Amino acid sequence: MAALRLPPLPTIREILKLFRLRAVKQLSQNFLLDLRLTDKIVRKAGNLTNAYVYEVGPGPGGITRSILNANVAELLVVEKDSQFIPGLQMLSDAAPGKLRIVHGDVLTFKIEKSFPASLKRPWEDDPPNIHIIGNLPFSVSTPLIIKWLENISNRNGPFAYGRTQMTLTFQKEVAERLVATTGSEQRSRLSVMAQYLCDVKHIFTIPGQAFVPKPEVDVGVVHFIPSIQPKIEQPFKLVEKVVQNVFQFRRKYCHRGLGMLFPEAQRLESTGKLLRLADIDPTLRPTQLSILHFRSLCDIYRKMCDEDPQLFGYNFREELKQKKDKQQVKEEEEEEESCGL
Repeated sequence: MAALRLPPLPTIREILKLFRLRAVKQLSQNFLLDLRLTDKIVRKAGNLTNAYVYEVGPGPGGITRSILNANVAELLVVEKDSQFIPGLQMLSDAAPGKLRIVHGDVLTFKIEKSFPASLKRPWEDDPPNIHIIGNLPFSVSTPLIIKWLENISNRNGPFAYGRTQMTLTFQKEVAERLVATTGSEQRSRLSVMAQYLCDVKHIFTIPGQAFVPKPEVDVGVVHFIPSIQPKIEQPFKLVEKVVQNVFQFRRKYCHRGLGMLFPEAQRLESTGKLLRLADIDPTLRPTQLSILHFRSLCDIYRKMCDEDPQLFGYNFREELKQKKDKQQVKEEEEEEESCGL
């Protein structure tokens, strides 16, 4: 099949002028105009010849062009901001039958039935010939990757087809967190959640000045390949709860955050039991806990939840709020009594 080359088109800068496109600050939009950089992002995604690609947040279409020039079978783009649709439509006209445009929100868009069922691969096989690529607005990147990590855990959404690969941009600081190793300063909730489910690589950094408008930070390009076997074999929500609780007190010893998994009346005893059975030193800091540590913690916490079915639903903030509400009622009653009411 002859390789598709797009016909001569206005540059991305000219597209911005032609359609009077403006970056919306509230949506943290930044446009990548240098086609050498968009080509590099696409190259790093892997061999896209005859691949099916899902691009999120295409904006004025810089990466979109590079993907189309990589001779893909089909490109599906999902764009929330209506101002970009006419420019994308121009690209679609230049590449007949190759580009599908959906005006919608990536956080709610259901991709499960967007590509042919014949592309599905068993989870244990090589990844399917489907790729997710995107220069994500900073405001969306973290909630979206958490959503997709949950999809990986459940093998649904874009991962109903198998171990779909992702090549995505993040603020450099977020990219560093995603790949941070045990003991590093950047180690965080994101590090653990991404690494227990995927092979994650920070493949290169794009300087902020390459974008329009220039963000205050540089941008990291990160590649994800879902693992055949997750490093923690527990439900995503359970892992997320344990990891979130540990890292909410990232400067404290790990027992501080783990204690918040348990109601106050049993906190000391249950936290001690969890750490003892998981064989973890209570004076380790959250950043010092490895994936193996978290696996032990999640496995033991799961057993404790099985023994006490109400435990998983416990939220320490709700208990704190109830205590405050009771205290407030008590103070109001005492005030009424002192006033002789």
